[in-house]
Amino acid sequence: MKTRKMWAVLLVAVLMLSSLAACGGGNNKANSGGSNAPATNESKGSTNTGKDSNEKIELTFWSLGTTNYEDLAKEYTKEHPNITFKFQNTSDQTAHHNNLTTALSAGSGAPDIFMLEIGFMERFISAQDKFYNLYDLGAKDIESNYLDWKWKQASSKDGSFQLGLPTDVGPTVVYYRTDLAEKAGLPTDPDQFSAAIDSWDKFATVAKQFKEKTGKPFADLTDLVYNALRDQSPDQIYFNKADGAFIGDTNPQVKKAFDYTVKGIQEGWIGNWTLWSPEWQKAINDGDFGVMLGPAWIAGTIKNGKDSAGKWKIAQMPEGAGNWGGSFLTLPKEGKHSKEAYEFISWLVNKDNQLKSFKESGLFPSIPAVYKEPAFSDQKDDFFGGQITAQAFAKSAERVKPVYYGPLHDQTDTIIKNALKNVLEKKSDPKKEWDDAMKQIKTLVDRS
Repeated sequence: MKTRKMWAVLLVAVLMLSSLAACGGGNNKANSGGSNAPATNESKGSTNTGKDSNEKIELTFWSLGTTNYEDLAKEYTKEHPNITFKFQNTSDQTAHHNNLTTALSAGSGAPDIFMLEIGFMERFISAQDKFYNLYDLGAKDIESNYLDWKWKQASSKDGSFQLGLPTDVGPTVVYYRTDLAEKAGLPTDPDQFSAAIDSWDKFATVAKQFKEKTGKPFADLTDLVYNALRDQSPDQIYFNKADGAFIGDTNPQVKKAFDYTVKGIQEGWIGNWTLWSPEWQKAINDGDFGVMLGPAWIAGTIKNGKDSAGKWKIAQMPEGAGNWGGSFLTLPKEGKHSKEAYEFISWLVNKDNQLKSFKESGLFPSIPAVYKEPAFSDQKDDFFGGQITAQAFAKSAERVKPVYYGPLHDQTDTIIKNALKNVLEKKSDPKKEWDDAMKQIKTLVDRS
């Protein structure tokens, strides 16, 4: 690969394209990372972490979304007074990742530590020469602590290069209204509700029953229904991990997700709301639909519907689980303190601190040992009818399987969802919409 040419082309491409958001945060401004100390690749995760050094080191950290990382960094500095941090935080995922693309292309301006969201992973894993290999810094010693599928999301194809350490995950579940379930003659207990919809065929049968009994759609919107089946694709979705070729037109799970969503539209049990719209937020609060298929972090959005407090519970997805969102901590090679930066990030996302991040910022842990901690597993959530929601999310997280997205995942996904929107709103012919979508995607791939 000719790195300079590749990054020049990539920079032009990414500045023209947008990606879907999954997290929140503050403001963004480019900073220059590193110092004059020589870089090192030989550290094996020593716990010394600069304690015995008098060298003053400032690590720049570009963080993403709402986290407690700045507070944890202050704790770290108390134990390692020679190491301080300069944070740059943003809620704009596209700008956040584009800023790093710009810095890496220019060869200057990248931070010591960069928080990379999973939706942008393929952009950077394909240019791993711009980052430190965390295996060279001791990551092999802690690999087994993390969810296997999560760790692999930041691994090279041959498994020899580890781009980042896992932060949080977004396991998907079925949020359901107990009051409406009862009205429809459905069980309200989470285990019993899960059993009633434990296959997609049973889900559709229950959905029709719900619509007949309540007059309301069972699922809120097309995007989330489609996502739920799409993310159960084995190994890869739209693109072949081996060579990057488009396979969405031949992946049976993608067609199944499309056809199933069409079925829900035609049978009237999928609603016509738009994700993140005020109308959707109102529908959540007012109980205008029965279930939402979404990640752990979307519980915060549901809780914005104050009038629905105590009326929600959480069940498991039919036929498996998926994941939406979650990030990694990476070390761009411009940083001159790779040893100290690695030792900090490995501390930041260890078991104890992941528990703190969950309790303080809602970041769902990627270390399964946390799930057994009483402080994690024993806390009831009154908004969700007294259910221990952390246990429900943990059960889903352990069902997720690794899946490859590909660099054009978001653009491809948008084209398919626009086709479904046409079926819903314009009553378009589903076969024609599918064929047109596949044609658009192949044109996109050819031009890229």
